[in-house]
Amino acid sequence: MKTRVHTEERSAAELPTALAHDIATRLQAAIQDRGRALLVVSGGKSPVALFEALRMLPIAWHQVTITLADERCVPNTHADSNALLVRTHLLQDLASTARLVPMIADAMPLRSPAQMAAQATTSLRGLGDADVLVLGMGTDGHTASLFPDAPNLPLAMDLMQAPACVAIELKDPPANAPYARITQNLSMLLRARHIVLPISGEDKLAVLAHAQAAPSLALPISKILHQDRTSVTIWLAT
Repeated sequence: MKTRVHTEERSAAELPTALAHDIATRLQAAIQDRGRALLVVSGGKSPVALFEALRMLPIAWHQVTITLADERCVPNTHADSNALLVRTHLLQDLASTARLVPMIADAMPLRSPAQMAAQATTSLRGLGDADVLVLGMGTDGHTASLFPDAPNLPLAMDLMQAPACVAIELKDPPANAPYARITQNLSMLLRARHIVLPISGEDKLAVLAHAQAAPSLALPISKILHQDRTSVTIWLAT
C-alpha cells in the first residue's frame, strides 16, 4: 500500500521560496472553496527559512488558522516552544493576521503530558482537517514527535486508533530538547488534505531512501510514505 508520492527538486537556496508559493496556493484555494484554511506545521530549526518566505506572500491570512503537528511540554513563552517559533518566524509581516491555535494552553502550572495531550486533542479536532501539513524528518526517521524509541509508538502509529494527540515520553530524549512532548498520532496527521516533506542533507537523503523502500516502525516517516489516505510531496534540496 503506497500513496501518491510526488517529488519536487530545487536548490537549497530556492526550495524555501518555491515551497512557500506551493503552500500559499493551496491555502488560498481552500479559502476560496470553504472560506477558511488550516495550516499545520512542525517545529525545530529546519522550517524557519520556509516560514520567513511564506509570511511575505499575499494571501488572505486573516482566514488562515495555524497549529502544530507536535509540541515540547514547555510553556508557550519558553525558548524551545514550537508555538513561540511559529509566532517569531511565521506570524509576522503579511501573516501577522493569521490565527495560531497552540497545542499547549497558556495556563500555568503545566499539566502532565497525558493531560496536555487530551486537551490538545479536543482543540485540534475542533479545527477540522488540515489543508496543508508541513512535516519534517530527523536522521533517525522520526517525524512530528513520533520517535522510533517511543514506548507507545506502536499505538501512536496504529491507523485503527481515532485521530488524537498523544504524549511522548522518551527514556533518552534529544540532548538539545530534553522534554516530554505531545504529538498528533498517525491517524490525525493523515487527516490532512496534502502533506509536504522538505528534505535536505546527504544524511537525510539516505534515511529517506530506506523509508521509501518499505514501511517500518523503525522509521516512522515511512508510514507517511506508505499509506493511501492522502497525497505527499517530498521537496528535495539538491
